Amino acid sequence: MVTAACQSGRVSFKHPSTHFHLPQCPSLLDLCIRKITHTLTREDIHKYNTFSALPPDLSQRIFNNMVYSSYLTPASLQPFRDSALQDICLGEYEYANGGGAAAAIVDDAWMDVISSQGSSLLHLDLSASDVTDHGLTFLGHCTNIISLNLNHCHQISDHGLECISGLSNLASLSFRRNYAISAQGLNTFSGLINLVKLDLERCPGIHGSLVHIQGLTMLESLNLNWCNCLVDVDMKPLSVLTNLKSLEISFNKVTDFGISFLKGLQKLNLLNLEGCQVTTACLDSLEGLTKLKSLNLDSCRIEDEGLVHLAGHQQLNCLELSDTGIGSNGLHHLSGLSNLEKINLSFTFVNDSGLSKLCGLSSLKSLNLDARQVTDTGLASLTSLTGLTELDLFGARITDFGTNYLKCFKNLRLLEICGGELTDDGVKNIKELSSLKSLNLSQNCNLTDTTLELISGIFADLCFVSKTQGVIFVFPLTKW
Repeated sequence: MVTAACQSGRVSFKHPSTHFHLPQCPSLLDLCIRKITHTLTREDIHKYNTFSALPPDLSQRIFNNMVYSSYLTPASLQPFRDSALQDICLGEYEYANGGGAAAAIVDDAWMDVISSQGSSLLHLDLSASDVTDHGLTFLGHCTNIISLNLNHCHQISDHGLECISGLSNLASLSFRRNYAISAQGLNTFSGLINLVKLDLERCPGIHGSLVHIQGLTMLESLNLNWCNCLVDVDMKPLSVLTNLKSLEISFNKVTDFGISFLKGLQKLNLLNLEGCQVTTACLDSLEGLTKLKSLNLDSCRIEDEGLVHLAGHQQLNCLELSDTGIGSNGLHHLSGLSNLEKINLSFTFVNDSGLSKLCGLSSLKSLNLDARQVTDTGLASLTSLTGLTELDLFGARITDFGTNYLKCFKNLRLLEICGGELTDDGVKNIKELSSLKSLNLSQNCNLTDTTLELISGIFADLCFVSKTQGVIFVFPLTKW
């Protein structure tokens, strides 16, 4: 269609309004990368001696495709020498070793080429590899690394940690599940002054080591979950890390006294104390941490009277109280937490009378009430929580009559009712919950094939869970 004459006297034309899209049609560049990837897996690998002359972003795309396709081997890695790669993500990487041998993993033989990236390398993940202390000596050339993951690297010990002590630009360091590093080894971390995130989950030999990180004042995230070796004295060095926003110390031997050292961490928004040896008294130390958004007290010896210390935590949106001594008497202290989106009260002593104190939590999206004391009466008091998307009543004694109250929860995507008291009649009310994606009705032995007939065809994406003679079956209803 002719639209207008240009000032130069030429006529401009609009493109037709109809656009023809070829879904999933690869670009010419994508096709070239695929061709190179497949060539590197064959005997004519010699065609590509080096990618160092290519633009680094193109070399990076070829490398990423090789990893994604599990085609990268020690031989096909060689052309990437001196390619200025920024990201080398080989976490849990396995490749075919040929000759029917078991899959091989990354080891020290890869480190020479990795180190040749020099100051260009920013992110390196070697998790679940066989890289040893010797392999880490090559990283001395990669002075600009800002993120290093060495999770599940069982060949790395304190000697290997010495090799990363000079990587002063590191902002994120992860050593999950390492049984060989000790408190002495963590002495090398004291020079990593730019560290923002440190993950030492499941490192059981680090008792006494946290004194070496008290100078890392930029640290915002510290994960010490499941170390099972940290005690109260280990908490004292953390008191000066006032920039901490996330602290996880679950399943350690910390008591109420140890938690008292955390009083000054005013920026904390996540604290995980699951499985620690703390009691109600520790909540007094947490009262001033009003920026907390997530607090996990699962399996701690917490009683009703302690919840008064949480009443002022207006920013809380996730509260885990599962397997504690909480009952119904303390729940009124939580009634003013207007931003609370998730609360877990499973395996507690909460009963029907206590649930009425939760009815004002208008922001609540996820509620876990896996408790035998909860019945239809308790469910009735929750009908004002219309924003719920997840409701776990696994062990609650909900009957067919009680399912009438479920009609109020139009936004539910996950529902579990496994108390054994439902029949097909109760499922008739559940079928009106059109947003459901996951439904667990296991252990309701009175359900028949009629339940499947009621639900199939109503929910296109629903996954139905059933239990027959102790065996759990999971299947998408769309196949029925």
